[in-house]
Amino acid sequence: MTDYFLHPSSYVDEGAVIGKGTRIWHFSHVMGGAAIGEGCNLGQNVFVASNVKVGNNVKIQNNVSLYEGVILEDDVFCGPSMVFTNVKTPRSAFPRNTSDDYLPTLVKKGASIGANATIVCGRTIGKSAMVAAGAVVTKEVPDYALVAGVPAKVIGWICECGERLDFGKKDTSICSCGRTYIMQSSKVSKQI
Repeated sequence: MTDYFLHPSSYVDEGAVIGKGTRIWHFSHVMGGAAIGEGCNLGQNVFVASNVKVGNNVKIQNNVSLYEGVILEDDVFCGPSMVFTNVKTPRSAFPRNTSDDYLPTLVKKGASIGANATIVCGRTIGKSAMVAAGAVVTKEVPDYALVAGVPAKVIGWICECGERLDFGKKDTSICSCGRTYIMQSSKVSKQI
């Protein structure tokens, strides 16, 4: 007996660890060696490869594949059909099949990735950052950054709650939710 929900059309291979209260919906596959935290939701047609790590309360929408080397911290949101890559220079005639060939991708706590975005492997998406729908991330994304475009560029800053921050000509921004942020040297941090 498990303490998570698994739709009858989906598979969890032996050796996978699934946290309490997680829900895995239609036509999904979690490979052995994957670790998924508590209270997660995996939509329809989600693939999770071996050695992938998923934190708690992560939402993975339909048609997302988490390939080896992907790490999602707590409270991450992956929009429908967004894409992670895991090999920098893939070639069909020269297969990359060792863990040394897979560049790790880290998505930090609270970050959100929009529908149809592509995340090139070996990058870090910062804490509570937001990647716009359709963006192609080829560089590191700073904490609290809002990035958009092809390639993705910082177009603004965002609160943990998801509202845009307005720094204007100041180095401090107070969100409507009451959280305060400080900008120093083009980096944003939350004031504690």
